[in-house]
Amino acid sequence: MLSALLRHEEIIVNSPLGSEAFDFEGTFEASDYRYFYDRFLTEERSEQEADLVWRLLGLQPGLPVLDLACGYGRIANRLAARSCLVSGLDQSAAFLDQARAEAEKRGLAVDYRQGDMRTLPTEWTGRFAAVLSWFTSFGYFSDEENRQVLAEIARVLQPGGRLLLELPNRDRLLRVFQPDMVLERDGAWLIDQLHYDVLSGRLHTRRVILRDGRQRETHFFVRLLTLPELADWLRQAGFSRVEAYNEQGAPFSLESRRLLTVATR
Repeated sequence: MLSALLRHEEIIVNSPLGSEAFDFEGTFEASDYRYFYDRFLTEERSEQEADLVWRLLGLQPGLPVLDLACGYGRIANRLAARSCLVSGLDQSAAFLDQARAEAEKRGLAVDYRQGDMRTLPTEWTGRFAAVLSWFTSFGYFSDEENRQVLAEIARVLQPGGRLLLELPNRDRLLRVFQPDMVLERDGAWLIDQLHYDVLSGRLHTRRVILRDGRQRETHFFVRLLTLPELADWLRQAGFSRVEAYNEQGAPFSLESRRLLTVATR
């Protein structure tokens, strides 16, 4: 299907897959991202995911919580609605504008900030009872920088604080690996070509978007980690206990689609 679509639309691919740098601005361009993803990230799904986050982190009203790479506030605003003291950090100004607008509409107080997860604000040291990294929001940098992100999270957590990382289950993903993914909505197309680099452990994606008579190409990657590898990184970052669950909050297994890791500082 993909090859036929490529021929039909005369899509121009500019560089070998896996050779490009991470295009943060293009990958998280708010208009296209939400156009294709909003029909999957429904209100019902978002409420269910907020329920799961609440349960796995053991949240309670009044607890200070950080949503790291919070995007447009899909989970952060729901936690704030349950009376958590929520902060959200993201690199995208457009997403943060949407998050703030939705919070204001709901009458919620959320501290949304633009920033880099590799260098969190100094004044956040020891502030949070829980940190959330949801919807594959970890693994976008070099291994050294990814480890730095974990160290920064440990720094801003209170003693005994908990981190929830939600990531793909690498073992299952590679076992059922498909090199192409195509989404269509009202005549617009999102086309992903994927390549797994066995040396770096990165899953590279070239994304081509055809919408409103224009073609846009972007590239991103994510570091895929096995549970033992991730647990080792977490312990080296200062976490003491690591628990693993699947996408429904049940014990993690080889067949789990997602890896949800709860680490205690």
